[in-house]
Amino acid sequence: MALSVGDTATLHFTVTDGDTAIAMESGDVPVLGTPRLIAWCEAATCEVIASGLEDGTTTVGYQIRMDHLSPTPIGAAVSVVATISEIDGRRITFTVDASDNEGDAATGTITRVMVDRSRFIDKAND
Repeated sequence: MALSVGDTATLHFTVTDGDTAIAMESGDVPVLGTPRLIAWCEAATCEVIASGLEDGTTTVGYQIRMDHLSPTPIGAAVSVVATISEIDGRRITFTVDASDNEGDAATGTITRVMVDRSRFIDKAND
């Protein structure tokens, strides 16, 4: 495995109508919805590990702890940074931070577990 604590990735997004709490059905205000924010954070964790996994291996979500700190309006730019903070066997834990034009938007941790892709899909289909 070529992954190391400290490996990082940054992704950039712009909030659209489709990213709002209204569109995500997680609220009734036209600001970045928490489900979309979490999806962006997960995408950043996947970007960190994209080239570091062995063939036939993938990761799946295991645990998410997120504080959504402030509202982000439609049209705002959002940057999401994911950094590997711990590798414990098959578990990889990341710190994630999201910011917008006004500052911190969210912070948290995401843990993903390395699995054999084929066996995982077979198990899901059983």
